[in-house]
Amino acid sequence: MSVRVAVECLTWRRWSCLRGRQSVMAAAGRRECCKLAPKQQDKLPKRSKFPPAPSATHDWIGPPNPLSNMRPIVYRVPPNESELERRLRNMRQDTEDWNHQFWSQQNLTFGKEKDAFIVSQLKAKGLTERDQQGRRRTLTSEEMSVFYKDFLDKNRQRHVNYNKEWYRRNLSITFLMARVALHNLWKRVGRTKCRNTPAT
Repeated sequence: MSVRVAVECLTWRRWSCLRGRQSVMAAAGRRECCKLAPKQQDKLPKRSKFPPAPSATHDWIGPPNPLSNMRPIVYRVPPNESELERRLRNMRQDTEDWNHQFWSQQNLTFGKEKDAFIVSQLKAKGLTERDQQGRRRTLTSEEMSVFYKDFLDKNRQRHVNYNKEWYRRNLSITFLMARVALHNLWKRVGRTKCRNTPAT
């Protein structure tokens, strides 16, 4: 994949809004990557090998990662970036990377355990993974609900810890965004006063 193709895959976006993943059940339904074979999942890149250079005016956002289902973001670097703005950008990027890592691992675990559960249930019924036509056998929603409940119960504390850290990071980012906005407003007011002050 060339750099040009990778860059063209990305679209423009103004400030991104951080979105949490609050429900494993909702996430489980959206995670198409779990259908990939485990060997394929292990070979998937964590991030694009050809990220575009940061823009001075916009954030770059790429297509969803097939493993975490999160869109990679390259945050804009404004000209004359202040120390506060740099801290905010780094904190947002760190949170994006943390989210990507968490959901990549969670989706891998979910996919492996789901496949193992389906195989064990089919074996208990005396069935193979595939029927005579070569199609994969599936379980009913009632049978799968046992797995979903068990998975949620086993990972409850992990998700509680994730949510706590997610809220902590969001509050820190929001607080820092407010400080950056006030700082920029103060600079603008200072410039306006300088222009309106008559020369002596």
